[in-house]
Amino acid sequence: MAHFSLHRLSASNDGRGVKVAATATPGTNVHTTTGREVIDIEAYNGDTVDRELTLEWAGTGTPDNQIKLTIPPKAGLVPVAQGLELAAGLSVAAFAAAANVIVLYGRVTRINE
Repeated sequence: MAHFSLHRLSASNDGRGVKVAATATPGTNVHTTTGREVIDIEAYNGDTVDRELTLEWAGTGTPDNQIKLTIPPKAGLVPVAQGLELAAGLSVAAFAAAANVIVLYGRVTRINE
């Protein structure tokens, strides 16, 4: 029987958001998996204009490993990745059109079988 446990993003300090400092690949590290995990990530844009965000999902290849979307300014938490599974040792990174204006929040459900 599978056992599930809830965790924060590995780059989160005590549950705080992860500020996206990178503006190009390789992006700011958001999470590195330690097992089979399901990841949920939301983004907040504290700027005054729309900003493009790129998640590098398990690599930096274009477009196979990238999720791109535009985050509107001060619109609250915008879902970026919901319920996507990733295997042990792989990671998620992010970069944005401007440094330090996008903050990522999330949770990880680890699956132990």
